[in-house]
Amino acid sequence: MGKVRVNLTVDVSIPQKGVSVNILVYEIGKIMPRIFFALLESVFSAVEERTTRELRATSPGRYVKNGHQNSSRQLRTPFGLFRYRLAQVWDKLESKNLIPLYRKIFIPSHRQYIAQTTEPGVGLAIHLSYRRSTMETERIKEVSMSYSTLWRHFQMFAKEMCSWPNLKKIPYRFLMVDGTKVCLQEKNKQGTLSKQVQMRWALASLGENKPFDLIGFWIDESWNHIAQKLKQRLNYSLMEVLFSDGEQGIEENLLEEGMRHQPCILHGKRDFAYILYQDGIKKPGQVLFQESLNSIPAMGLTMAKLEKLKPEDYPRVKELAEKTKQGFRELLNLLDKERYPSARTYIENFSLQVSTFFDWWFTTGKWIPLTTNAIESKFSQVTNRIKAVGRRWSKQGLLNWLKVSMNKIFHPEMWFDLWEKYLELTPTVEVNLVNVSYRWV
Repeated sequence: MGKVRVNLTVDVSIPQKGVSVNILVYEIGKIMPRIFFALLESVFSAVEERTTRELRATSPGRYVKNGHQNSSRQLRTPFGLFRYRLAQVWDKLESKNLIPLYRKIFIPSHRQYIAQTTEPGVGLAIHLSYRRSTMETERIKEVSMSYSTLWRHFQMFAKEMCSWPNLKKIPYRFLMVDGTKVCLQEKNKQGTLSKQVQMRWALASLGENKPFDLIGFWIDESWNHIAQKLKQRLNYSLMEVLFSDGEQGIEENLLEEGMRHQPCILHGKRDFAYILYQDGIKKPGQVLFQESLNSIPAMGLTMAKLEKLKPEDYPRVKELAEKTKQGFRELLNLLDKERYPSARTYIENFSLQVSTFFDWWFTTGKWIPLTTNAIESKFSQVTNRIKAVGRRWSKQGLLNWLKVSMNKIFHPEMWFDLWEKYLELTPTVEVNLVNVSYRWV
């Protein structure tokens, strides 16, 4: 369409005795919204003027200037509320008014908030409630919106920009899964709006000593459903090791032929106490069994200890592996299958797979994780925020919040790139500072 040059003149009064830089920066900051509005109004007016002229030149006699609309068009911008009375022309042929500005500048109808205005609030809603996020946004940016408006834009952003990509081209080899409880705003058995369900996550890694990436989360879904989704999303045939807390349903659905399972050692210790209690053994009576479990070499190992072991330590590692097997045999001898059926079954299953990390080292010379700490660490960054933002969630609302948090918390470096895509910022408009000069008046 062309280039429009806007000339602005700003007066800055400096007292003779000088001024604090804080005051100077504060006062210049205060005038920035007025400068922004002046520029925007000038561009709107210039576009209206040229578009009207082009219409009249293209169809002489058809279009007649018809003043401005009675009410102002309102836009909620990052600098506050902008009001502008749109010029209109009368189309004699169609017998209706046209808005010249809309021919060149595309403004969504029936919507005050432009998407860019909601970015601070959407980002804050990962850490605060929607209501508090709007209050903080208004305090910092002087942009006012209701919490329901922020919620609506948050859902739109999550649905449009935060879908899971196809990860089949990434050669992930390790899979880690776990779950924790969250509260949904659904009726429970007592009839109140507070239902506890499982939030389940999956992480994947390229291999030994590589980080685990978040590849999915689900609310109140079975492990069977999760397995189907992961097999659609990943090249599952490349998976070699499954890490988990041993929850029922994980192995049956996620452990494919050729994969190995490494149960979490820390979960093994914690869960053993609950299993013993199910068999009627209270805490004082558990001491002998707990001491026996803790004496097993594998149960006291950490990654820091394992990483100190070198290939020349093979005999020592072999001895640790043998003592681990012997330790579990001794523990099973203590657990009479008639008196402690649940505990015995648990240890039988646990002992078969807990030494996977030994077998892996004997084969590859590299250590794999002993615990699911990688996923627990990511849980800790999110679960407290979930409670801070809302006490009770809808299932879809929590899923959308998790989608946005995945980008804001775990990939903060991509946050602004994501918003550039959302705003569809293509280099079709250039705004350049042509000249800055000053003189004393």
